[in-house]
Amino acid sequence: MLTLAGCRSDMQNQPYYRPLTESDFYADKRSARPLVAGTVSREHLNADTYFYTGKIGANDGDYLPFPDTAAALARGQQRFNIYCSPCHGEAGDGNGMIVQRGYKHPPSYHIDRLRKAPLGYFFDVMTNGFGAMPDYAEQVPPNDRWAIVAYIRALQLSQNANPGDVPAGAQIADAPPRGVTIMPRYDTQGATTAASTPPKPAVPVSGSEPKP
Repeated sequence: MLTLAGCRSDMQNQPYYRPLTESDFYADKRSARPLVAGTVSREHLNADTYFYTGKIGANDGDYLPFPDTAAALARGQQRFNIYCSPCHGEAGDGNGMIVQRGYKHPPSYHIDRLRKAPLGYFFDVMTNGFGAMPDYAEQVPPNDRWAIVAYIRALQLSQNANPGDVPAGAQIADAPPRGVTIMPRYDTQGATTAASTPPKPAVPVSGSEPKP
């Protein structure tokens, strides 16, 4: 009896509701209460729906949520080469190193369907994944995803440009700038590397042959 009398049941065993269970205490029977008016998010508010989804309603939008500057394109190129080029290739042709080693071949960015795709489509695919491509929402923040989108569009224009797109008076280069060398495509399937070449049989050292 003395042991039972010493037990406490106030703060140690508090009543609680399991999520979304019914409550008789409130008139609407909901144990989960709505947020108090004026509540401010402690983390990401995500108030700009288009910036975080790339969609206007249920449709993909087709504009960048920030100015398309040289700095944004440079950032997009850097992030693209890190996260996208292993599969899509640096030229966006879908022939990256991972693909050359057996991964599923993604479509080229330069086919008509993707050249005509709205910008929000690329953002949505990076955010949620598509087919064999996983999402990159954790690895790439929204601002960088949009920078990659801008670079993809610039990459599409660069690979499908024609002389009429060049401003009047500008010279069209017919060769890389001096000091720039364009390396041939590296074929990992036919390449011979130290890792893919079997080691040569060891040559026995004189005097180390086993005795008969």
